[in-house]
This record gives sequence, C-alpha cells and structure tokens, in this order.
Amino acid sequence: MQIVNLMTPDPIVINPDDTLANAKAVMDDGRFRRLPVVEGGQLVGILTERDIREHVGYLGSTRVNAAMRTELITVAPHNTVEDAARLMLKHKIGGLPIVADGKLVGIVTTSDLLRAFLLVVAGTSKIMNG
Repeated sequence: MQIVNLMTPDPIVINPDDTLANAKAVMDDGRFRRLPVVEGGQLVGILTERDIREHVGYLGSTRVNAAMRTELITVAPHNTVEDAARLMLKHKIGGLPIVADGKLVGIVTTSDLLRAFLLVVAGTSKIMNG
C-alpha cells in the first residue's frame, strides 16, 4: 500500500517565525504531537511536543525556528506504508512528513500505521475464517 492512501493530506502547519506559545496552542487544539514547519510553501522543519517542553517558561518569547528540528526524515507519496514504518522504527520517531517536489503534501503518524495494521489483520482474519 502506498503511503498516499494512508496519510493525512494537507496537515496543519506552523510558520518558523511563530512563537512556541502559538505552536503549543495549535497542537493542543488539534491534539497533535508534532507540527510541520513551512515557509514559502517549503517544509523547513518539524516541531514536536518534546521540542516545546525544552523551552517551557519561554514559550511566548521563543520562535519556532529556535526549537524546531531541521534534519528531516521524509517520504514521498509513492513510498509504501512499509517504507514509512521501517523509517519510523529505525529513527524512533512518531511521524513522517510526506513531501513531493519539496512541498509538504501530508503527514503519517504511528496511529495511522496502527490503523492500517488493524485493517490488514481484520482482512486476513476474514479470509482465514471466511
């Protein structure tokens, strides 16, 4: 299965010049643990809950670009779900931006992969018991 069939398309993003306080509010409202950071239509970083926790007490005065991670691990829409799962396990990360031509087109998380796993298990069970 290609990741494009599993990803969340057009994810909510944050600008690198926004404050961590604003980023935390967006994350809390959406119940996200990570936010892609986009500038001029290009993915430039990712901000995680852990990054924000490291700046507690300074969220209103710290910019996203001071806390975000810029060494990004991404996949393309044509990559498989298995490719994404292997990368996430290898790098011990909970989400992957999906990038096409430098532009963010989606995101996939551990929860998405677990949903796909359950679909496969349910389908296999029906075949075996059916």
